[in-house]
Amino acid sequence: MEDGSLLAVSGPDMVVLRTPVRLEAKDFTIIGDFTVSAGQMVPFVLTYSASHLSPPPPIDVQKALVDAETFWRHWTSRCTSAGKWSADVRRSLITLKALTYCPTGGMVAAPTTSLPEQLGGSRNWDDRFCWLRDATSTLLALMNSGYYDEARSWQAWLLRAVAGEPSQVQAVYGVLGERRLTEWEIPWLPGYEGSKPVRIGNAATTQLQLDIFGEVMDAFCQGRNGKVTVEEHAWSVQGALLDQPDEGIWEIRGSRQQFTYTKMMTWVAFDRAIKDVEDFGLKGPVEHWRGLRGTIHEDICTHAFDRGIGAFVQSYGSKNLDASLLLIPTVGFLPANDPRVRSTITAIEQHLLTDDLVRRYDTADTRDGLPPGEGVVLACSFWLADSLLATGRREEARRLFERLLELRNDVGLLSEEYDPQTKRLVGNFPQALAHIALVNTAHNLTRSEKPVRQRSGHDVTSNRSD
Repeated sequence: MEDGSLLAVSGPDMVVLRTPVRLEAKDFTIIGDFTVSAGQMVPFVLTYSASHLSPPPPIDVQKALVDAETFWRHWTSRCTSAGKWSADVRRSLITLKALTYCPTGGMVAAPTTSLPEQLGGSRNWDDRFCWLRDATSTLLALMNSGYYDEARSWQAWLLRAVAGEPSQVQAVYGVLGERRLTEWEIPWLPGYEGSKPVRIGNAATTQLQLDIFGEVMDAFCQGRNGKVTVEEHAWSVQGALLDQPDEGIWEIRGSRQQFTYTKMMTWVAFDRAIKDVEDFGLKGPVEHWRGLRGTIHEDICTHAFDRGIGAFVQSYGSKNLDASLLLIPTVGFLPANDPRVRSTITAIEQHLLTDDLVRRYDTADTRDGLPPGEGVVLACSFWLADSLLATGRREEARRLFERLLELRNDVGLLSEEYDPQTKRLVGNFPQALAHIALVNTAHNLTRSEKPVRQRSGHDVTSNRSD
């Protein structure tokens, strides 16, 4: 360009790089030599636009910095206290805000693709999309931290995304609510530290994951409880969802199974619909739903609890454990003092812990359609901390939580997973679910009105009959 800036065009996309540094393009690499001294600022401004438009105008760097700092200071000042971990919660909330597309309220799981879950491995996914599975946890993290505007915007995005035919509801959408996110591989890219393939898009859009119905129902129920305005037609959408074997919470790419977590979230869907009728005067066949809720509950307790292992297992007929079952008391399916819940927690501690952190499941024993081997999903360890707290093991919960805080990088960010062998973060980065779990666990440790109690609808350590 005439002003010395560099312009790059690829199909429909264009970026402009502006800087006072003299730049030179050589073999598809941009090179510039310069010296910077203490107190001196050398700006590099990269601006995006559609390639058919004129290049975007220059940005006033000084003003942009002042405006950004003013915005973030004002935004973080609204955060409610999390006791000694308030600064940690604020850092995670900043991350979640930055992962949110402001025009729609959609929150991506991570801003990256194909950062490997195991260095050199093939478990590399595109996380630049919005998952419904994290719905309730996201909503509680925002509301309990004082961010009701963000909670409303996110809930409005959720309602728009799932509107339409219930049979067409997907596990994942784009930030605008896009449904077609075709997964494909880029063979000419070497991948991060040689980890192939590099993927664009996510095939989770084509998987049948029935647990998302429970997440959606729970999110709207928690929104009503939290005084977040729910649009009038949301209840009709919820009712339609209730009229619907899958790939499960971890989007396993093997054969379909009767996953326990999925069954449990189906129970949650009917349980929250009943609560909406009872608590908010909404209309629905509540007696029919009560019957279905009871039938599902009995079915899970009969077929998902392995008495030989002494634990709820990953799927009906399986012998495998799964960290998602740490959420049994959190969603209110059974109280934390139920012997089956306590023995499930113990079994997970005995068989899924690596370096005191929780693997989501044993990839060597579970048919997930991929070669075995990955790091530990960090959200699962936060779930264990919540379970320990719910069963009265507060000091152990606190120690685990602080251990997880130590895994963050130098600016307080977490990726999806952590590799205990190489002692480094792995997977897409930064990861929303890890930071959502951090916020909720901090509130569980410090608040009288705990997210785990809010979600379950009762004191998780109390007895429950169903």
